[in-house]
Amino acid sequence: MNDAAPSRPLAIEAASAPKRAKPSNYPDPFASRMARREKHPLGDIFGLRNFGVNLTRLLPGGESALLHRHSRQDEFVYILEGKPTLVTDEGEVALAPGMCAGFPAGGVAHHLVNRSDRDVVYLEIGDRSPGDEGSYPADDLVARLSPDGRWVFARKDGQPY
Repeated sequence: MNDAAPSRPLAIEAASAPKRAKPSNYPDPFASRMARREKHPLGDIFGLRNFGVNLTRLLPGGESALLHRHSRQDEFVYILEGKPTLVTDEGEVALAPGMCAGFPAGGVAHHLVNRSDRDVVYLEIGDRSPGDEGSYPADDLVARLSPDGRWVFARKDGQPY
């Protein structure tokens, strides 16, 4: 074993993973829309660098993200509990446990909303492609993934938040 390598678990109970410290990376006024979302970043626990995995809980009235699409990142969701609605710029689909959806880079804008009276729990998986950008058709927002892996947000006219 390499003494310089950080000690990482081999396996964990996913629900026991710590919640993400900051509820949302979005700037105000968008961050407050994520108040009914809880993310447990599972991939980070294991030191995954090429893709991320989150165990995410949406409380009633919650949404997974703003309606968005990525320029380079593929995304995938798998529903574990509850009945969210997949909202896209091409329509809506009711989801249930055992269902999944995938979003290739540059494809449809999408997000999940919880219109039910019960929590929704799902896995979300996305790659960490360098140079990725996020576009938000329903909001005055664009995002760029910086070289250090942080999202940098601006208005559509280029003005920073």
